[in-house]
Amino acid sequence: MLELATLANAVLQAAPAIDPKAGAAIAVGLAALGAGIAERGIGAAAVGAIAEDDDMFGRGLIMTVLPETLVILALVVVFVVPTFAN
Repeated sequence: MLELATLANAVLQAAPAIDPKAGAAIAVGLAALGAGIAERGIGAAAVGAIAEDDDMFGRGLIMTVLPETLVILALVVVFVVPTFAN
């Protein structure tokens, strides 16, 4: 537990030196990576469901595109963070 407190203290002391744009870029990149991993499983399941029942196309499409909203919301961070940084 002490090591975690030491790490948290070091991060808080270095926080003013970290560029906010770099943090926003990391946030968008990780969001896109997470959405891609989610879409991999959802896409496979949607194709299987559509193969069995053609009426599942709409639901499968919606579920496949849903993780992309995470990336869109992360892109909002790119525009919001620099305005609050100064």
